[in-house]
Amino acid sequence: MQVTELAAEGLKRGFTVVVPAADIAAARDQRLASLAKEIRLPGFRPGKVPAAVVKQRYGASIMGEVLEEQVQSITKTVVDERGLRPAMQPKIELVKFEDGSDLEFKIELEQLPEIPLPDFSAIALEKPVAKVGDDEVMKALEGIASRNRAMEDVTEDRAATQGDVVVTDFIGRVVVDGVVGEAFEGGTGTDMPVEIGGAGFIPGFAEGLEGIKVGETRLVDVTFPAEYGAAELAGKPAQFELTAKKLQTPVAAAVDEEFAKKLGLESLDELKKRIAESLQGEYDQLSRLNVKRKLLDALAEQASFEVPPSMVDSEFGQIWQRVEADLKEGKLDDEDKGKDEETLKGDYRAIAERRIRLGLLLSEIGRSNNIQVTNEELTRAMRTEASRYPGQERQVLDFFQKNPQAIDNLRAPLFEEKVVDFMLELAKVSEKEVPAGELSAEPAA
Repeated sequence: MQVTELAAEGLKRGFTVVVPAADIAAARDQRLASLAKEIRLPGFRPGKVPAAVVKQRYGASIMGEVLEEQVQSITKTVVDERGLRPAMQPKIELVKFEDGSDLEFKIELEQLPEIPLPDFSAIALEKPVAKVGDDEVMKALEGIASRNRAMEDVTEDRAATQGDVVVTDFIGRVVVDGVVGEAFEGGTGTDMPVEIGGAGFIPGFAEGLEGIKVGETRLVDVTFPAEYGAAELAGKPAQFELTAKKLQTPVAAAVDEEFAKKLGLESLDELKKRIAESLQGEYDQLSRLNVKRKLLDALAEQASFEVPPSMVDSEFGQIWQRVEADLKEGKLDDEDKGKDEETLKGDYRAIAERRIRLGLLLSEIGRSNNIQVTNEELTRAMRTEASRYPGQERQVLDFFQKNPQAIDNLRAPLFEEKVVDFMLELAKVSEKEVPAGELSAEPAA
């Protein structure tokens, strides 16, 4: 076997490989001989099929397998012997091969760059922290009480106002060219509670009941949203005939010991403690996201090594797909509106390059310091993911067991967080207490 290294360009490496015809023939004959012992053909005893017959029937397919194995094996040898670390799968190009002649092919790859590790002790970060106060606990408690409110019938003769709930019977009809048609499927209902000003209804539906009284029938004109789930109704005008049968007003639950017990807790103090712990957990997570963002920014300023163009191209391609979708739907971020396509591409390619550079740096930091995700950590992550799908936990766990790529998708963020923890231990991190509202306004990593 002859390996010739081509001229290097940046991180790109190339090789031409020539494998003697005799080596290819020997590998093929070895496979044919092994196959001859296994196959069964009519007219021949098991294991006694002549080599010429085996070659005639299976030679072409065996040769294809041999060539693929030779190319893969030799490529791995070329990479390993030279200590190369390919950024992505090497590209193989068949140059020449005919039965009985030498095999010639090219190997092209981009290798990972030399990545200098930063001095973590020289990185100084300020971490904003917030403590949960009594006012925040009470506000959250009031929200819980509001969500657990009871409905009380209104006995006085009055019109429905914002916040009231009207119990109605209704019939919906599509309007075509200004003419009200027949009731559409699924457009009829009885005893449906509708909160005046409440969310979750067709625009104009709940608002159209404001001022209605019990016993009154009202016609409300609406237009279904263009993205409405039922395609036959999407974007079409309709008219609802609604009859108010009952008027109710919400009454927030009293925040007392009995309320806490209804929620499964022993006392109001325990409920307040649980709320405080939950809020503190949210604040701590925001604090971590903030300091992580600052850490990554600091690393990005220090990292100036070359990154493999193919990795940047791949990352940019994924980002640009999402940007194009946002462009079509008119959902661009405010800072991107008004920019032409070339400017947007330049901005997002820079983002792709930053992501790849930081990803390579974090990977190298983890590799150099033997940071690994344990099987126990992966198992916990899989169980956490499975718990998001009640009743389907077993199927989710089976999916992970059968799909290594899915497990890798869980491992990557776990690995990143462990590397970040490692760096934060070595960096100079000072804490600054801030109001919770200011903490929430901080950008996430």
